[in-house]
Amino acid sequence: MTQYITANIWSKLPQEFHYDGEPNDWVKMTRPGQSLHSFLEGPEFDQDGNLWLVDVPYGRIFKVDEGGEWSLHHQYDGEPHSIKQKSDGRFILTDYKNGLLEYDGTDNISTLAAADKFKGLSDLTIAPNDDIWFTDSGRTSLSDPTGNVFRMEPDGSLHHILNNVPYPNGIALSPDGNLVYVAATRANAVWRFMADFPDPKWPMVGTYIQMSGGLGPDGLAVHKNGNLAVAHAQAGRVYVYNIFGDTVAQIDLPDGLWVTSLIFNENKLYIIEAQMGMIYLVELEE
Repeated sequence: MTQYITANIWSKLPQEFHYDGEPNDWVKMTRPGQSLHSFLEGPEFDQDGNLWLVDVPYGRIFKVDEGGEWSLHHQYDGEPHSIKQKSDGRFILTDYKNGLLEYDGTDNISTLAAADKFKGLSDLTIAPNDDIWFTDSGRTSLSDPTGNVFRMEPDGSLHHILNNVPYPNGIALSPDGNLVYVAATRANAVWRFMADFPDPKWPMVGTYIQMSGGLGPDGLAVHKNGNLAVAHAQAGRVYVYNIFGDTVAQIDLPDGLWVTSLIFNENKLYIIEAQMGMIYLVELEE
């Protein structure tokens, strides 16, 4: 049975961090005619309970403490779309402008794979063995279904996993690391395949969830029980599916339509909404 839930506001980007300058190239390309104060993405909790976020158009990395207080941790010349932390404490960034980056949590950002290898990176997840799975969306869509999925091993070797996705976006692994979920945003679907696929070149891929309305799925998050939470971009809602693909929860936001990303912290689901610069929170049943 599907639960219908309205999310609660947990925290909001403070006014002091609202950008009020002229639209830059990223804003002009993705939101023509608009001015954005921010565009928040890529949540990650560190071991101290702080929530890290990136601001795509303005190259900002924010840290939000357990009380919901914001600080600007770092700003650089980039377009970061996601941030995740490795087991050694360092962070990995997917950056549309600069490629796959490593950030030491202070001021040092280094390049793991340069942007000229990709169409334009989107999201990432890190496996228990520190493999980095990430998506390369560029401006792909149903009219140009050539988006990519890559995997980088800890030794730096890069593997091209998929090359036929209409805007690959969010990516997540099942709790045991055996399954990979990819948001094919412009197909309005979530795809699924085996992480250690036996096929000689490309893995066999199937549609796990077929959605409708909105723009399509954006960020993905997997609970320890295997449930998959999906941010439904430009629809102001989140869906949660069980391991069979059945809908177990629909979460509506009271304000804002640009749901970009989400993350579980035990049974709490934190939802990032970019239009209003909000972080929403719901507590789900086990």
